Amino acid sequence: MFDSFSSKISGIFERLRKSGGLKESDVDDALRAIRIALLEADVSLDVARKFIAEVKEKAIGQNVIKSISPAQMVVKIVHDHLVELLGKSTPLKDNQKPYKIMLVGLQGAGKTTTAAKLAKFFSKKNKKVVMASTDIYRPAAIEQLKVLSRRVSGAVFAQSDEKSVEKICKFALKAVKSESADTLILDTAGRLHIDDVKMMELQEIQQDVNPDEIILVVDIMTGQDAFNIAKKFSEALPISGLILTRVDGDARGGVALSMRALTGCEIKFLCTGEQLDEIEFFDAERIAGKLLDMGDIVSFVEKAQENFTKEEAEETAKRLQAGIFTFDDLAVQMEKMSKIGGLKMILKMLPQSKQLEDMLSASGVSDKTVGRNIAIIRSMTKKEKTNYKLINGARKKRIAAGSGTTIQEVNKLIKQYESTLDVLKKIRKSSMNKMMSMIGR
Repeated sequence: MFDSFSSKISGIFERLRKSGGLKESDVDDALRAIRIALLEADVSLDVARKFIAEVKEKAIGQNVIKSISPAQMVVKIVHDHLVELLGKSTPLKDNQKPYKIMLVGLQGAGKTTTAAKLAKFFSKKNKKVVMASTDIYRPAAIEQLKVLSRRVSGAVFAQSDEKSVEKICKFALKAVKSESADTLILDTAGRLHIDDVKMMELQEIQQDVNPDEIILVVDIMTGQDAFNIAKKFSEALPISGLILTRVDGDARGGVALSMRALTGCEIKFLCTGEQLDEIEFFDAERIAGKLLDMGDIVSFVEKAQENFTKEEAEETAKRLQAGIFTFDDLAVQMEKMSKIGGLKMILKMLPQSKQLEDMLSASGVSDKTVGRNIAIIRSMTKKEKTNYKLINGARKKRIAAGSGTTIQEVNKLIKQYESTLDVLKKIRKSSMNKMMSMIGR
């Protein structure tokens, strides 16, 4: 999300940094470019105008032009205002039991898939989840949720055969009690448009279930219509937050920037892809950091923690400290990196990711080459993996044939491996301990 916007903003600030001392006209030019970038990202005109006006007032008020690092001061001011614009979300109250969530929204917004994503989110927190649907109108809607629930560990699909919405709600609440569940996620019916009948049904469900959260699911690809949808639902129901779907697209990312300012509703979650684990709790600080190419180290560490156990991290640290790093170790690290999201995803979490992506592109290394490198390693014998100096011309030919690659690619991987060994020899024992403890914490 925001890839084109982030790229433009990064370019603007890079020009400011190179200019050294800033004139007021430099700041004006930068803010004008930011305003255009906001509008192109589908940010509301009123929100964009207000944002630029407040940033300019703050910049002049803090005498940015004469500051020691004027470009960094402008970046900080813009960052702080982005956080304010996005709005901070209150923590979930999921420590109470049962925690009842009711999802509402228009048809096609992605409610059913979002219900499954939420279930997986809570299951990762060791919560037992009950899932149910009151969508008795859309063909196969209940079956869709049932199928998705099977992909979530710790989730229970509790669905009555009744065609009465009221009876379905009662059945779901009984299931929560009988299963001693921590969380109830209730999917509701969507419509192609907002109507009184739909709202009355949702209000009745609210009375029957008494949810702790009524979350509106909004597809940001609807653009400016998303604001009207949020306002209409907020008028009929006590909406406690929003979940924005299809944020992996780039065209309408500005909707997220305007949503809090125009509707007053908190953004609770972002659905960042099609997979069930591609949902994340909304954090304004992180989003602002990504927008300004400042990275998101917290997300990187969290992703690493999901894929590296503490024991694995400690074992890796011990092997590296002992000077042991074989091709098998390299393959394991590559596979873990792929699970985190691959090179491209990892770079997006690091500061100055645009520069890093350019460097990576110039080197010819990509997620595709990582996959080919793993294939090369798997084609090696056990002895070759532990002692790469055994790999002569004949062996390289065999490895290339077995992995479906070329001898040149095998040579390139060996050189990369040798470079990695050289780097590891220079890493201090203390710094290695610190890095691994952070991942395995």
